[in-house]
Amino acid sequence: MSLSLPDLDAEAEVTRALAAGRRPLRTLGLDAPRARLIAAGFQPVRLVAPRLAATPRADAIMGAAEMGPRGRRLLEALVAPAHPDVPLLITQADTDQSQIFAALRELGRLGEPVPRHVHFCDVLHLPRATSEAYTAARLAQLDDWLVSLDGVRPTAESLAAAEALLTQQRALLARLDALRLEGRLSGSLFLEAVAATAVLAPDEANAALASLLENPSPAVTGPRVILSGTAQEGPEVTRAVEAAGGRIVAEAHGWGLPWAQGQAVPARIASAQETGQFIAALATERQADLVLHLVLDGDEAAPWDEAAIRRALPQGTRMAALRCPSVPTAELATQLRNLLTPPPFVSSEVETPPTTPAPKPKPKPAPRAAEGRSRKSLESVARLTAYNREWFASVREQVAQGAPFAVVNANAPQEILRALDVPFVVNQWWASIVAAKQQSRRYQALLRAHDYPADVEAYSAQGLAALFDDDAENAPWGGLPKPDFVHAVATSDPTPKLFEQWAAESGADCYIYERTIDPRPDLFSDWWTQLPANWDTALEDERVDLMLAEIREVIARVEERTGRTFSPERFAEVMALVNEQEEYYRQTRDLVARTVPAPIGVVDSMPATMVPQWHRGTEWARDAARDFYEEVKARVDAGLAACPNERIRLMWVGRGLWSEMGFYQKWEESHGAVFVWSMYLALAADGYIRDLSGGRDPLRALASRVICMGDELRMPTWAGPWHVHEANTHRVDGVVALQDADPFVIRALRAAGYPVLELTADNFNRESEDGAAIEATITAFIEGPARDRSEERHARS
Repeated sequence: MSLSLPDLDAEAEVTRALAAGRRPLRTLGLDAPRARLIAAGFQPVRLVAPRLAATPRADAIMGAAEMGPRGRRLLEALVAPAHPDVPLLITQADTDQSQIFAALRELGRLGEPVPRHVHFCDVLHLPRATSEAYTAARLAQLDDWLVSLDGVRPTAESLAAAEALLTQQRALLARLDALRLEGRLSGSLFLEAVAATAVLAPDEANAALASLLENPSPAVTGPRVILSGTAQEGPEVTRAVEAAGGRIVAEAHGWGLPWAQGQAVPARIASAQETGQFIAALATERQADLVLHLVLDGDEAAPWDEAAIRRALPQGTRMAALRCPSVPTAELATQLRNLLTPPPFVSSEVETPPTTPAPKPKPKPAPRAAEGRSRKSLESVARLTAYNREWFASVREQVAQGAPFAVVNANAPQEILRALDVPFVVNQWWASIVAAKQQSRRYQALLRAHDYPADVEAYSAQGLAALFDDDAENAPWGGLPKPDFVHAVATSDPTPKLFEQWAAESGADCYIYERTIDPRPDLFSDWWTQLPANWDTALEDERVDLMLAEIREVIARVEERTGRTFSPERFAEVMALVNEQEEYYRQTRDLVARTVPAPIGVVDSMPATMVPQWHRGTEWARDAARDFYEEVKARVDAGLAACPNERIRLMWVGRGLWSEMGFYQKWEESHGAVFVWSMYLALAADGYIRDLSGGRDPLRALASRVICMGDELRMPTWAGPWHVHEANTHRVDGVVALQDADPFVIRALRAAGYPVLELTADNFNRESEDGAAIEATITAFIEGPARDRSEERHARS
């Protein structure tokens, strides 16, 4: 069999396999356990994103803001597939894939056409015994699923036989790679050969590779190029590089040489430092003239490798980084010709910067905004900022005197640091301070000056940017101290790389907690009633066990590096304080929900919730939550309202506009429109409480909370029903959603009859927006659909 593109089309191969009497099984993810599938009697057929000009069904389901082009093209192909009975196996190789699984699960629940047999195999890759044990449990569940499809349960013998076939494939690919190095095989044809092994039946793929070895392509010449960055699922970009005169001698992305060598690791997990070292070794071994780092279709992981690659490359090896679509454009062709046409390839020209970058001009600070301040109605809220300033100043003083210091992402288990008495700052709190102080643009410039992306995971990158801030006059609140520990959960593709680079720049100890996905085909939708009291039975033991083991590992690491001792009794006190604090938020949320007109708006509830949340587990935070509740209750008892002429109640979906809180009050006087709901108070009320009665383990309770954080806001089946529940109880008339809002939330709210306005605003960096146009859009929404629903509500009351 000769290699050709029709043979590598997944759906065409599924049809051909069915006609030949084989049992195809679609796989989505380069880490799908192929040997296991083969041993069970199936033919794995790798899915790639089809080259579609439009994705109307996927756009309607997910939206461009939530999922990138590749994910939407994949989802488009999986909604109402040609062969719905052919099983589909999805892994967590990237964030798109877990989103696709959750979307298909929810669409199926709603009765829409999706593949009938879908399984999520949560394969993990961090080199830890705990991750390996978790993966083993998930593989055992995969075996059960394969048997339920009338497959054969893999045995040691059948797995060995399947591995032998794959070993033969790797040997054949190694011989093809040698031909490529000799200039007798093109890079695009090598990539097709790799693709063949992931699509065709193993015996057919091996025969095709052997045939190609007998008939290689004509001699290939040109500057030697290594391709890195986004995994290229098709040959289009590779062919464009060759058409521009490049000779591809290696790929450092998942579907190229690493796959051929059996070493492919999902880009979201691959270490940026190790990637840089791997590419540097390849560049030396293969005498590369250029490393071409391509970021395709808005991939968010690849940009975070660039700095590490540049610093690792040997002197004299050029590197160029391009962002482009996976289907080449005329602009890309021009860029490639400019890169690959002499005279750039002369040894005296070195694009790679030295290991220690030369000092760069300090960016000018962005002007501070004079507008956007909000009117606070609560004394308890007014006291928070003063406390926070004093607290942060004390943290800086403790660090200056030698205390250890940590920065953690908001969803990391920070309570263990509280119990260990290690000062810490929540990364997203710091980002909100940067935004509030109008330093976003300056911090973006600092990131770019050090070869880091300024527009990928920007909200979480502000702590890294703070390392480079030597402008004492403009540094927010005196600047963020250099951390000794940085902790995060791998909830997005860029997160592990961002924190790894942060640790490399600061010398901090970095720990990335695994992000696991609930693979159950059926989920309860009323999580807010299930989790507070039944967290130990409502969630999977596998996920809780893994997080608990990781928390214990982090405790041991912090103890070792600080000399401090973790006290279970002290930790139990911390968790009890958290529960007390969140119970006050629950009572406050319920007061706001049932009181018309609302006693407060989100301008009060957001800071009153989030500032103490950064301090949860302390008596101060518990007392601040109590003071907040008591002051709101006093306002209710006195008949005081955020807007006495309230006529329209609005819900805000998405992150808060911390840089311009006054935004939420712009329609109170003119239209009687009050933003009464945001996720901050509501999630504090429902997402944090963990009943510890009956001698339940506080550490395990913390683990159960961590694995859910974010699911309440974004996981289909969980997020939509909760938002509808909150809209119902708060009697809202309209919903204004930021661009990062979950599309299934929007869908659920609209299905429940709520008018929804979707904005394109960015909560963090708003300097390039047309503020007047956004305000006009919201005004029209309030005067139209929101007012209509308000009138209906008042007519019913």
